[in-house]
Formats: sequence, C-alpha cells, structure tokens
Amino acid sequence: MLNLSSSEKSKVISAVEMAAVSNVSNLTADRVVALTGGHGMVNMAIHTVANVITDELLRGSKLSIEFADARKLPIDDLMEKAIKVAKKSGADSANAALIVACIMYLAGSKAQVGIPAGNRKLGATARMLAGVDRIGVANVPTAKMNNKISGFPAVMAIYQAMMEGKLTSYDGRNIPNFVAGGPLYGHSALGEDFIWPEMAENGARIGTQAMLDAMAGAGMRPHPFTAAVLGAAAILEVIHPDAEVPEESGTYGRMSSAYLVGKSAMVTAGLPEKLHLKVTGEEFDTAQVVGDVGLILKDIGGPSVIGMMAFDEIFAAFEEMISGFSGSPINAPIGHVGAYAVIGMKALIENEGDVDKVASMIAKEREASSFDPEVAMISINTICRKANELFSGPVTNMLIEATEPTRANAIHKRAEFVVDELSLDKNLEDIVKELEDERIRNVEENANRILSAMAGDKVIVKVLKIEPGARRKAKTAKKYLAFDPLVDISLTIGNNTAVMENFVHELIPQISRGEREDIAWAAPFAATVVSELVLASVSIINIVVPAAVASALKLYSPKEAATISEKAAYITGAIPGGKVAGTNVGKLALNIMEY
Repeated sequence: MLNLSSSEKSKVISAVEMAAVSNVSNLTADRVVALTGGHGMVNMAIHTVANVITDELLRGSKLSIEFADARKLPIDDLMEKAIKVAKKSGADSANAALIVACIMYLAGSKAQVGIPAGNRKLGATARMLAGVDRIGVANVPTAKMNNKISGFPAVMAIYQAMMEGKLTSYDGRNIPNFVAGGPLYGHSALGEDFIWPEMAENGARIGTQAMLDAMAGAGMRPHPFTAAVLGAAAILEVIHPDAEVPEESGTYGRMSSAYLVGKSAMVTAGLPEKLHLKVTGEEFDTAQVVGDVGLILKDIGGPSVIGMMAFDEIFAAFEEMISGFSGSPINAPIGHVGAYAVIGMKALIENEGDVDKVASMIAKEREASSFDPEVAMISINTICRKANELFSGPVTNMLIEATEPTRANAIHKRAEFVVDELSLDKNLEDIVKELEDERIRNVEENANRILSAMAGDKVIVKVLKIEPGARRKAKTAKKYLAFDPLVDISLTIGNNTAVMENFVHELIPQISRGEREDIAWAAPFAATVVSELVLASVSIINIVVPAAVASALKLYSPKEAATISEKAAYITGAIPGGKVAGTNVGKLALNIMEY
C-alpha cells in the first residue's frame, strides 16, 4: 500500500495536472494538429474568422454592403482580412470565401443590395476577394452525411420543369419584342407581379423536393436545411434575385424575390418558420435565412465537401438544430466543433464585448445542453487553444475562459481519485474501468434529462452492453469500439419500452429496411446515446490522467501505464491514440516529479 503524505499527494496531482495541460493534443485522440492545416476539416477557420469579425465590430467597423458608386467599400477590407486568416487556418480560397460570407451574414451583414451598377452580393464579393472562379449550383456539394451529393438534382429538376412548361404559366414566345429583356419586364408588373413570383415558388419547391428525394435515393437521411438552401440556390440562378415582390407579399425595397424563394423552400423542406440563436435567443425569419443563404451559395464559387461540413457547423448555432451537430447534445469530434464560435461572436457583439458575462452564459448553456458536459467544454477549449496558435482574438479567448474551469476540475478530480485508489493498492485497470463506468452513467443521466424534455415524456435509457468486435475479425475492429460496436441498449418513453440487442450491427439495418416497425420509434433516441459513446475518444482524460498518475508514482513505466489504461478504457479508447498520448503525459509527469 502506498503511504503518501499530504504533501507528496499534492505534488503528484500537481505534476499530473501540469503534464496533462502542457499540450492540448494529448487530451484527445482526434488529430487536432492536422486540423490547423485544414486536413480533414476547416473548422479552425470558423474560429479565427469569428475572431476577426468580432474584433473589428467591437472596434467600430461597419458590417454592411452598400450600392455606393465606388470601387471599394470599407467592408471589403474586413472581408479581405478575414479571408486571409481563413486561408492561413487551412481553408482553400473557395472554402475561405464560403466561411467568411456565412459568418458575416450571421453577424448582421445583408446578403444583397444594389442596382445594376453598384450591385453587391455578399457571396459574390467574398468570392471575388478570395480570387475564386464561379461554378454552377449543380457542382456545389452537400456536406458529408455518410454519403454526399451535389446540387445537381435541384438544377436538373428545375430545368426539366422549365422545359415542360411547369415552372411558369407564361410562355416566353408570347412576350413582345422590346418587352423581353428590358425594364418593361424587369421593373414592372410582368416580372415583379407575375413571372418571378410564380417561378420563385415553383422552382424552390421543385428544387428542394428534388434534393430531398435524391438524398433518400443515395441512402442518406434527407437533410431539410441543406435541401432548402440548395433548392433555393438553384432557382436563384435562373430568376432575377433582386426583383421586387408583389405588394401583398412584402414591403417595396426591403424584400426581394430571394425571400419568396426562401419561403417556398422552407415550407417544402418542413423547416420551422422561426429560428433562434443559442444563448442570445435572437430570432431569425427562416424564409429570409434560406433565401439569403441560397443566394450566397449561388455566388460563392466551388467549396469542397469539408467546406460544406464547416458550413453545416456554422448553422449549427441555432436552437432548432437544423444543421451540423456541434450545437447538439452529442459531442462531435474536434474537427466538427464550430457552433459556439458563431454563438460566442454574436453574444460578444450583443453584450458589447463583456467577456465575463458572455463566458458565464455560454458555460451555463453548454453544460445544460450536452450529454457529457465535461467533454463538451474540453472540446471547445481544445479547438480554441489550437485556433489561437493561428490567429487569436476575442471569441476564442472568451471561450477558453468559459471552459477552462470545467477542464481544470475534470483533470484534478480524476488525478485525485486515481491517487487515492492506487494508494489503496487497487489495480490500475480496475480504476480506469470505474472511471469509464461513471462516464456511461453520466451520459445516461444527462440523456434522460435532455431527451425527456425533447419527447415531452419521461425517457429512460440504459446501456446494457458496449464493446468492440460485433461482426468483424480484423484486429483493429476487435480492439477499438468505434470501428465495429456491439451494443445492447434499452429505451423507455412513458409506458413503452424497447430492449434492443445488437442495436448497431443488426437492428439498425433492419429498421432502415422497414423490417422492425415495432422498435423504430426508439431508434433515434437510442442512436443519440450510442453516438455519444462511440465518439468518446474526443476526450481521453480517462486514459492520460490515470497513466500519468501511475507513471508519477513509478508504479509502471509511462508506456506500460498508458498501455494498461488504454486497454481498460473500453469507452474512451474508442479509436487509436490514447496510448501515445498517455505515454507522453506520463513521461512529462514523471520528469516533473523528479525535477
């Protein structure tokens, strides 16, 4: 039995804490250094661009596009700076343009303004400043949602309807010469009151429905927001996007045909009429957002799939969870974390840069909205610390302040627990397993609370079994949970209970083929919890802290301690990387102890 004095115990804990935070890359199995170069995801650029925009706005810069008769506007300087920072953060030119335009839009910039000379659109301006060629909507990809498609189905469906005379009741062959192509069409009743409103409604409906159908046909769960914005973008390539609308549809000079497009796409996709930003509660008109974002996508150039994945996380900032999943209860891999950079930007702007107030607001909200609050806060802390290496600023600094207390407490309590348990001669493997059991209980308790609120009835979820190697014989699949999870789980909502054995590898395919309607109701709720656990390697403190304590106490070599800890961490060790990180932290903790 170890017989540590209070001073010796404090020294061990201190050494482990310092070693654990010395390099944030050792707190996750995700490859966060690669992210700083844009390899795999470009969400670093979300954070650094939010830093640029927030800093400029807090210093009084204007965030507006105007139809001034000038070669350059003040906003161009801001956008150029943001694009430069985005590219430094790993985004290529097209993805940089997309990220900057979308974040500036949510920060408060209009998507369009102008007359033929002096016409400026947010997406087009970002594209030109980034030096990107324009491409058609048919070539704009969706984010990866297991599979991925492009905007081609929307374009194809709209053009098919066009050729069949179903897009508008007007036949262009009947439009008189000198009316067609001129102001008597474009700025009067024919275009503004009849043809464009008709095409806006029909085209957005047809394009959006085509995207929903194409996603389903590609084995993807149809994604309403993506379908709506690409459906909107496709018809906005055809009709006049700046056209005035009929008087009964909106205010002259304040509402364009893009709004009518957004409204039709929104209804077709089944999106809510209003959206609300997390933390601040700011309300957005969904039709306006869909129309404006569709306009941005029409003009933005050629983003890649990972650029569109960043796009998804930018719009994950809404309470309604229309997009992405870094704003959802599930803790996303570090490469997906982005929503709270946008939320932090908006909250800082609204509260005039009051860092302490905003940090407190965000900490409170994220801890209440996550299945595993410690992981949520550590993930935000990690991405912000890496982003600060590229371009620091008010948003990332505030998010670090918001999340650092949780990170410090999470590491300290584990270090103290492991020291105490080892002092009682408990086995390191058993101690790690206790931490893992607690992690599952914590997720279950938070999931019960959050899912009950969503369902409007009491939800009880219980993980009955979780281990790797469900169906594959490969060594990696049998060792790491994330590659082939064997999961038994039960779910109760009100008086209904489903016990689902072999949930992932047997039941989900059966449910997806329509063969298990008896338990299909339970699958979405169970899937959220299983997803949280399968993605557990986003935070590996249950590996590195025990390994570091055992190393500091010289019970094992750092490599031995890390090997034992990773093997015992049946949730946290879901993907490779824990042993390397545990060895690194263990070596440093030992060196600190011996100094």
